[in-house]
Amino acid sequence: MAFNFSPLAQIKSALGLKSSAGSVLGIDIGASSAKIVQLRSAHGAAILETYGEIALGPYGDVAIGRAVKLTPEKTAEALVDLMREANVTSREGGISIPFSSSLISILDMPKVDSDQLKRMIPIEARKYIPLPVSEVMLDWFVVPHDEPQDAAFDRIEKETQMQKSGQEVLLVAIHNETVRAYQTIAAETGLSVRFFEIEIFSAVRSSLRSGVAPILVIDLGAATTKMYIVERGIVRTTHLVTHGGQHMSENLARSLGWEFEKAERVKRERGLADSSAFSTDENDKIRTALLSTLERVFSEANRVVLSYGKRYNKNVSHAVLTGGGASLPGLPAHANQLLQVEVEISDPFGRTETPAFLDKVLKEIGPGFAVAVGLALRDLQHR
Repeated sequence: MAFNFSPLAQIKSALGLKSSAGSVLGIDIGASSAKIVQLRSAHGAAILETYGEIALGPYGDVAIGRAVKLTPEKTAEALVDLMREANVTSREGGISIPFSSSLISILDMPKVDSDQLKRMIPIEARKYIPLPVSEVMLDWFVVPHDEPQDAAFDRIEKETQMQKSGQEVLLVAIHNETVRAYQTIAAETGLSVRFFEIEIFSAVRSSLRSGVAPILVIDLGAATTKMYIVERGIVRTTHLVTHGGQHMSENLARSLGWEFEKAERVKRERGLADSSAFSTDENDKIRTALLSTLERVFSEANRVVLSYGKRYNKNVSHAVLTGGGASLPGLPAHANQLLQVEVEISDPFGRTETPAFLDKVLKEIGPGFAVAVGLALRDLQHR
């Protein structure tokens, strides 16, 4: 059934250890796998208790690594299996909502008082939401005004006209049906879900350090790649590309005449790095097949950076890669060549206290757990 669970779970089980009160869960249900992280707070630090991942493909009768759309009941079945194998002891926490099931947009609004803005937002939202406003859950946040002198180091020009005469509002909308589906999953698994959060905000929480300069976050998922620029901790722009890890495996399978399962395994094990198990010609074909998807994705990322610079008169000089695809062996060197910004790989477990013997493993798999860790951190911060 393709489990990948924490050595911590085995150790705790063998020693008969129980988690202390206050442990929380972060549950990330992705397109091809589900991930879970259990944290607790001690002496002001987040302690990693256990983690795990399970492929969702077999629950929908498709290959591991392929994106699959499961019913809430089937998803709950997979989560129950995952929680059992990872030796999860808590039943409280948060669940992520996929970016593809939500809408996030920046609205340019006139400067008005909060009461007037509250009346204006639902009306303005109709321009962006292809559904009746009554069928979605709406939330919004007024983006703090960016004082020119505070960010003079990265400005290309002075304030835009919009920044001078209006205000920006971050609009978030989630379809009611999506929320109901996740409530069904929670009920079927016996989870006490304290909150739902769009995956973007969870990944930002675990992957970025405090700072004022704009940063590009690229979340390389199985079915899609999400891109967003974050400035002063606020998501300022978002973009979705319908290419991800699954497409890399498909290209690889076609190029070498392999089954998808073999292509997926080779992609994960050797990625963009040469392997003595293959001939020089095969190594070149593997690298070319994988890069065909990455080049398209990173080309879009460069376009997002350019567009942001034109809109806000700012330079984006740094990017953080998250998601399961960011663990692709050999990716950093190629990402630095293909992206017009400095690149680093997300290390969400770096925000937690973990056993030293797991450092290497957690750094390797960390990018794929950015959302799950971010969810658990939010719950700890609000306790």
